[in-house]
Amino acid sequence: MAVTPVLRRIGVFGGAFDPPHNMHVALAQSALQQLQLDALYVFPTGHAWHKSRTLSPPLHRLAMAQLAFAGIAGVRVDPREILRDGPTYTIDTLHELRAEHAQAQLFLLMGEDQARRLPSWHGWEEIVQTAIISVASRADPTSASSPFMPEFLPPERFQALHLPPMALSATDIRNRAATSQGIAHLVPEGVARYIDQHHLYRTDR
Repeated sequence: MAVTPVLRRIGVFGGAFDPPHNMHVALAQSALQQLQLDALYVFPTGHAWHKSRTLSPPLHRLAMAQLAFAGIAGVRVDPREILRDGPTYTIDTLHELRAEHAQAQLFLLMGEDQARRLPSWHGWEEIVQTAIISVASRADPTSASSPFMPEFLPPERFQALHLPPMALSATDIRNRAATSQGIAHLVPEGVARYIDQHHLYRTDR
C-alpha cells in the first residue's frame, strides 16, 4: 500500500520590520503553534513598491529582524528580498520557496489590513493559488463576533490566526524613538538596544 507523504508546513512572514516589535514576535509564535508549522521564514522587505515613505536601510532592518526572532525555534530570517534588485513582490518569493520545497504547504501570514488590500498586490490571484492566506486577528476568539475573512478568498485558501490583544504600531514606535521616549516595552530587548546604538529614527542625527 502506498504511503501518502506528509507535507511540510512552511510559513511565510514578510514585512518592512522598521522596526520589528513585540506584535511581530507574538504573530510568529502564534503561527508556529496554531498552524503547526515545521518552519517559518521571515522576509524583511527590499524595495517596497507599495510604501509611500522611505524605509530604513535594508541592512539595519535585517539586523533588527535577526535580533527580534533570535531564539524562536523554527524561525529563519531570510535576506533574499533585500538582496533582490528592483521592486520586491511576494509572488516571486513564493515561487522561489515552492521550487526549494516542492513537497510543502505554504502559509502566507498577514494582518487584517494587508488582507483587505490583497487584491491590489502584484499577482494576487496566483498568490492565493500558491499559499494559504493566514490572517492574524486580535479579536477575542471567545467572543460571539465572527473572525475577519476576506470575501474574495475561497474558504479552503483561508486560515485565521488568533493573537493576544496588543496595541502596537511601528509608526508609533518610530515616533517615540525620534523624540527619545522609551520603547523598551514595545520591542524585543536586542532591537531596543540596536535602535539606540545606531541612533535610528532620530531627527537630530
